[in-house]
Amino acid sequence: MKLLSIIFSFRNEEKNIPELIDRVKSTLSKLQNWNFELIFVNDDSDDNSEKLLIEKQKSYPIKIINMSRRFGTGPCVLAGLKHAKGDAAIYMDSDLQDPPEIIPELIKKFENGADVVHTKRTKRLGESKFRMLLTKIAYRAINFVSDIPLAIDAGDFKLLSKRVLENINSLQEYNPYIRGLSVWVGFKQDYVLYVRQSRFSGKSKFENLLSGPLPQLTRGLTSFSTAPLYLGIILGIFAIFFSLLIIIYAFYAKLTGLAIPGSSGVLIAISFFSGIILTFIGIIGIYVARIYEQSQGRPRYIIKNILDSEKGNKE
Repeated sequence: MKLLSIIFSFRNEEKNIPELIDRVKSTLSKLQNWNFELIFVNDDSDDNSEKLLIEKQKSYPIKIINMSRRFGTGPCVLAGLKHAKGDAAIYMDSDLQDPPEIIPELIKKFENGADVVHTKRTKRLGESKFRMLLTKIAYRAINFVSDIPLAIDAGDFKLLSKRVLENINSLQEYNPYIRGLSVWVGFKQDYVLYVRQSRFSGKSKFENLLSGPLPQLTRGLTSFSTAPLYLGIILGIFAIFFSLLIIIYAFYAKLTGLAIPGSSGVLIAISFFSGIILTFIGIIGIYVARIYEQSQGRPRYIIKNILDSEKGNKE
């Protein structure tokens, strides 16, 4: 029998957890030659999520990893991957937007030789058109500058083989873009198409652009490419060319007796070049911040405790 590890990163999901576990169990019971373990990584919830999971441990093989404070989805997923024992691991959201019912399709791709099975969303139900537009722009921007071919509309619901899992766990990057790492490690990649559902209950934890999508975008843009830095050189050359045109025009205006533009022209030129300079100081700052985070040598997360139903105790 093979073992499948399913990892859920969550915060305050007491209304979703019972339905999530029931649907996962119903789906996995149809699989032959597979056992499973459910790993719930608790991002410092302050509701009854942990109590519900402890109760469910009496009936299901559940491991609860409690973080010492709120670290965010990425570190929680990494903690789950680190403690996964399966021959394959699936990580997915706990809000039931990603339907557990397609897990057998991921398993089938894995059994046919795929090491990484991505899920690509053909539709995203229950999300505003503005948010979907921003998401598409972000994916295409990341893919445009990236050194690796990242799949468009492939999110955090995917299967990883054990050898892919081992390679990702061996990396020491402090603030990784996990969606990109699953492609960066290589091996055979495959895809399953599905329709992403509306959130089963509660509100999304990523409504705030500054705490959710924007950090994901900057992490994706800077994790696998230095292209944004080279873009600064291109715009710098363009700015020099623009300046030469202004100088030529100034000489022409003086020789022909035309009036030289006054303060308005100066302000336009200053604003143009200042905008370019400030933009790329910001881009360089993002890369410097990533270097600074990495150089500090801090752990990516701290685990408060682990409650394992198999051992019946606390680690």
